[in-house]
Amino acid sequence: MKKVLLLVSALCVAASGTLFIASAQNDMTPEERAAAAVDQRKALFKTIRFNLIPIAGMAQGAPFDAEVAERNARRIASIASMIPEVLAQDTSDFDDIETTALDSIWDNLDDIGVKAQALEDNANAFADAASTGDFGQAMGAFRAFGGSCGNCHDTYRVDND
Repeated sequence: MKKVLLLVSALCVAASGTLFIASAQNDMTPEERAAAAVDQRKALFKTIRFNLIPIAGMAQGAPFDAEVAERNARRIASIASMIPEVLAQDTSDFDDIETTALDSIWDNLDDIGVKAQALEDNANAFADAASTGDFGQAMGAFRAFGGSCGNCHDTYRVDND
């Protein structure tokens, strides 16, 4: 009973926070909303990167940890479904907001959805392979998984390299 009460309380707090943020956004200028959207995008992609770094390290020779590989890939798969949502707000009209997103994103949101779905599918396929504990099988699935990131970056992100 205590666990249920704690869960309900936590959900109420989360819901009130979401409502507060939503109402606060109504009081924002268009530039402030755009800056907040960019901050949200950056946070999402940093979280993806945080989870991908250990997996990429394993692909480059770090000891293989099937549990970490599977867990992190499942996290990325879950987060991938949010990509179209965080890219939905067109921020291209605000020159003072720093972003690596190319303006072409907002003309191709359907393609962003397709690419995000591919990332989700490939991350889950990698997680399934990693769950076997077989490094070779996991790395066989890693190419498509990693390629999912590159497919979007190559098309819709400023090349800073």
